[in-house]
Amino acid sequence: MNQNYLKIALLGFATVLAGLSDVVIAQNALSHPLSIAQATKEQLTAVQLYNRGVDKLEAGDYTGAISDFSDALKLNADDADSYYNRGYAYHSLGNYEAAVDDYTQAIRLNSEFDEAYSNRGYAYFVLENYEKAIADSTKALEINGDNDTAYITRGNAYDELGNHQAALADYEQAIQINPNNPLAYYNRGLVYNRLEEHQKAIDDYTETIRLKPTFAEAFSNRGITQFYLKNTNEALADLRKAADLFQEQGLTESYQTTMNAIRTIQELQTIP
Repeated sequence: MNQNYLKIALLGFATVLAGLSDVVIAQNALSHPLSIAQATKEQLTAVQLYNRGVDKLEAGDYTGAISDFSDALKLNADDADSYYNRGYAYHSLGNYEAAVDDYTQAIRLNSEFDEAYSNRGYAYFVLENYEKAIADSTKALEINGDNDTAYITRGNAYDELGNHQAALADYEQAIQINPNNPLAYYNRGLVYNRLEEHQKAIDDYTETIRLKPTFAEAFSNRGITQFYLKNTNEALADLRKAADLFQEQGLTESYQTTMNAIRTIQELQTIP
């Protein structure tokens, strides 16, 4: 095997995680045991702060959301939703330890909070605590068997532990629940690559792209897989598309890595 091929092979495949469960919807005074007439001014203020935090979450202002949920919790320390959504904001900012702490508080207050278990499992996965990721995802699924995100997170954790068949089974369950979730197909494609079932991987990346045409990593991985199968023209086409998307999305490192792969393949084409 020549050195140029080794360089391509060492690029590996781009991984994408499962995604977070949704934020909790906005609250209103009627969602609390007290009516508006009975509620104290402080309780209404906590609800208002909570709702403003949700608005900021949806706008991508995670730091502002954390501030509002923290203020809401000062007024009502027993609100599981505020802990959950603050954990979601921390999670979105990459502060996974703080996210775990808040999801744990949400679970303490609401033991049936499947989204909190699911997202804590996701955070544990990122922190490479795969056994806890599996345990939390399993608990989320015991509460809500239709949580496709929990199946994907658990599948990812099984895959990291080398249990590829269990991973495939979980991705299949996720697809049955939500056949329009591109991450289920994408992560299953990664497992097929690891098992060297490259045509199945291509099929899954293709479905991923059909569902989400801006999924740059799917184009990149399909291109690398096409290269493994000696489909050079198809590989270059996919990698060029991936590079364009990475550049549009401001992912400079991924763009440069993909451009390096394209140049290496083109150099290979010039070798007699």
